[in-house]
Amino acid sequence: MGKEKLIAVAGKGGTGKTTFTALMLRYLAENFKDKDILAVDADANANLNEAMGVEVKETISMALDDIKDFRKVPQGMTKDMFMEMRINQAMVETEQIDLLVMGNPHGPGCYCYPNDLLKKFLEGLRVNYDIVAVDNEAGLEHLSRRIIDDLDVLIITSDATARGVRSAGRVYEIVRTLNIKVKKVYLLISRAGENSAEVLAGEIEKTGLELLGTVPLDDQVVEFDLQGKPLFQLPSDSPAMQAVAGIVAQLGL
Repeated sequence: MGKEKLIAVAGKGGTGKTTFTALMLRYLAENFKDKDILAVDADANANLNEAMGVEVKETISMALDDIKDFRKVPQGMTKDMFMEMRINQAMVETEQIDLLVMGNPHGPGCYCYPNDLLKKFLEGLRVNYDIVAVDNEAGLEHLSRRIIDDLDVLIITSDATARGVRSAGRVYEIVRTLNIKVKKVYLLISRAGENSAEVLAGEIEKTGLELLGTVPLDDQVVEFDLQGKPLFQLPSDSPAMQAVAGIVAQLGL
């Protein structure tokens, strides 16, 4: 197997980040049936699994908390073995997409050693997949600590407002300040109107980001969110799904 493609999506809450990630994963599953795909929910407010329609019982943060307490590591088992076991327990497997949820921010204390373990095991895990898609938070915690590293594509989401585009620009500034390894960074505008890109062109230019595309405000997505229905069940002809399909096709996967 060749080197996997690592795609991360980041943006503040309410910018359509998880919606885009879920619809991107659905497109990949439907159009790349020969590919093995890993989804990682690295947002503290984890809800990618709900958008995918899968149940999650364990998160990686639970393992990181437990590994700090020697009483929770079984006798005769090294911390490396314990971490590997817990990551496997946290993995949710579906027909084509596997899902790992990072979980809530850690409590007090030093997590340097368990984070190093996590980084090592995630690096080993990644090579088993053709495509890895990561739903990040705006603060880019896991990227800044190099737990998830060496991205092919980072997509920063914004809603269709000048304030949202400026916020996306600040996320991009974090990426550059922290020297996060990423080959290509794009801007994506969600809940867009017909002329949103044109109206926001000046603000987009100020960020230095290349606009990858826009996803329109879709009444069907609003209705699915209202009813708590998985976005994986969204009709293929929905405007949002069609827009995401066109956008992902540009990534050259």
